[in-house]
Amino acid sequence: MNLGLDIGRQVIKVAMVESGKHGSKLLDVGERNIIDLNQTYDPEKISKPYWVMAIKELFDQKSIKPKRIRNLTSAVNGTNASIKQITTLEMSSDELYSAMVFEARKHIPMDGSDPVVDYQIFGQNTKEVDKVDVGLIACTKRVLNAHLDIIKEVGLKPGIVETEASAITNLFIYKHELPEEGVFVILNVGAVSSTIIVLGRQAEYFTREIPIGTHHMVQEIVKKRKIGYLDACDILGKDGVDALNKKNDGTGVEDNLGVAIADRTIFDNFVEDIRRSLRYYAKSTGQSFFVKIYITGGGAILPGLKDFVNSKLNVESLLFNPLEALEVKDDLDVDNPYQYAVAIGLALRGGLSE
Repeated sequence: MNLGLDIGRQVIKVAMVESGKHGSKLLDVGERNIIDLNQTYDPEKISKPYWVMAIKELFDQKSIKPKRIRNLTSAVNGTNASIKQITTLEMSSDELYSAMVFEARKHIPMDGSDPVVDYQIFGQNTKEVDKVDVGLIACTKRVLNAHLDIIKEVGLKPGIVETEASAITNLFIYKHELPEEGVFVILNVGAVSSTIIVLGRQAEYFTREIPIGTHHMVQEIVKKRKIGYLDACDILGKDGVDALNKKNDGTGVEDNLGVAIADRTIFDNFVEDIRRSLRYYAKSTGQSFFVKIYITGGGAILPGLKDFVNSKLNVESLLFNPLEALEVKDDLDVDNPYQYAVAIGLALRGGLSE
């Protein structure tokens, strides 16, 4: 059994996948909030004790015995890691490693510790015969050690460490054929940030973190409606992208919130960040044919989000349900399957490495 552990900024998620000769089977999933949402939530104040306690409580809830876990895959948070496709001259292994460390310093937030890098050579660059394409994954030693400290304090033996973007990518390509022309876009809507992934069979691989997630959407509802965080969460879950356009005072009459039509909301800013990222990709690669946008992550379930992205970007938008990527245990019932995309991708990665 392979365990995927997604240590999120607001919610801990876990997935258990069994791998065999005939494919992979999802056995169970589970989630637990890091803090009670009745409390004031500030992602910058979440520290190791909160994560450790939440993981232990989730393991107790799912009857997971840490000492019995042999195949663990976890992920470093997307804002603390980088995954890039680099084109470089062909060189020796030692020279390539040094080049990747140099590149890593340009792409990750440095904190005074050395970069930790892993890379894979994709093959010859299609445009320049003397160059190769390399996939680079990097974070700092301090970030990796902090992650491993959480794993060890829970009682787990550290295993494979991935990034959120690579976990989702592995899960997606396990189920989907990539387009020969153009690219797919995956949008993972998280709590504190969201991840854009662009991939295609003949195209450059690209990821970018957007500093907007469901937490920021809730915060704007709190501010506009002058209500508590938990009530704002309920409204976001019920009204989705219309949460800032309507106000129901219990009389059955819905009014606007005094927001002019021309005013931008957090949802407009969210889509604008996506647009900027795709424009940057098109400008830097010459590839501007975005075939489809697949939306996943905990925020994918927000009412109206898929259609909002579709209408604003004029690209067909679909929901990517991670449970559809592999066989699922018959009696497994999941309320919001989209939030488990990273955890299932991690568990699947552990199975594929066996």
